[in-house]
Amino acid sequence: MHSAQRDSQVAIPLNLVEAINRALRQAMEDDDSVVLLGEDIATNGGVFRATEGLKEHFGLRRVMDTPLAENLIAGMSVGMASQGLKPVAEIQFMGFIYAALEQLISHAARLRNRTRGRLSCPLVIRAPFGGGIHAPEHHSESTEALFAHVPGLRVVIPSSPARAYGLLRAAIACPDPVLFLEPKRLYRLQRLPVAIDDEPLPLDRCFTLRAGEDVSLISWGAMIHETLAAADQLAEDGIKADVIDVATLNPLDRDTLIATAGKTGRVVIVHEAPFTGGFGAEIAATLASDALMHLRAPIERVTGYDTPMPYFAMEQQYMPRVERIVAAAKRCMAY
Repeated sequence: MHSAQRDSQVAIPLNLVEAINRALRQAMEDDDSVVLLGEDIATNGGVFRATEGLKEHFGLRRVMDTPLAENLIAGMSVGMASQGLKPVAEIQFMGFIYAALEQLISHAARLRNRTRGRLSCPLVIRAPFGGGIHAPEHHSESTEALFAHVPGLRVVIPSSPARAYGLLRAAIACPDPVLFLEPKRLYRLQRLPVAIDDEPLPLDRCFTLRAGEDVSLISWGAMIHETLAAADQLAEDGIKADVIDVATLNPLDRDTLIATAGKTGRVVIVHEAPFTGGFGAEIAATLASDALMHLRAPIERVTGYDTPMPYFAMEQQYMPRVERIVAAAKRCMAY
């Protein structure tokens, strides 16, 4: 559909899951090769209703329910993508994605290289991830670092409705496979203005959400919510924080991260995943290598713990809290 036929650049209030739905709908209207598949996504609209109403609008040939078989979902997606379609597959929870690793790592991420550019693999795998909703075991994973280690596989994580809308549209248009991880704790947290029919947001870029010159707070996904709240508290004490949303973990926008470290000289990295081997370690290593002479204090990491995500009674004790982020920033300031 030509842009003149739409309400161009209209900002409407959406929560994050509604923004996902709008991005999928618009991508399917723009390109007949975009198809959706996943468990219960057609008739039921998905476990979080992210695909609600799309089967009725586009039909079962483009919005397909699959068996409960993640390996099959990923394998079908690779086959579709190699033959001219643009599949957007949903894995119900990130904790169920491990059965699909063979297809994603050994095939989707390698197809362009394997065929020396003859074939590409334009697919998107959507998966809700992270804790904070009192879910049972296997429903609260944050293993994004595992996938960021795979060459050829983009890892994208939105942190607001507007970034969910813009980044998902960009992911669907991307000629390479994208793992699009949706922080389900933010799905219905708040409605914020989203510019419908705006240009897709750029992949492979960090976003500066708040400017400051005293300390850099770097995060992604749901933890951006606590990170911004920590920046507000620090501002009350006269500490101005630069807040960076990483957004795309692979490939990583190292230039923006090096620039913020150079500006403030103090860095706090925040993520929900466990401490050891978390993606924050990659960022810290980058800054230690390329911004060492600008640092005024050791890099701080505020993360989950090296344990499985606990059941809901202890879940909030596991999640990084605002006071931990504030304390880490103040340690940097005092160093």
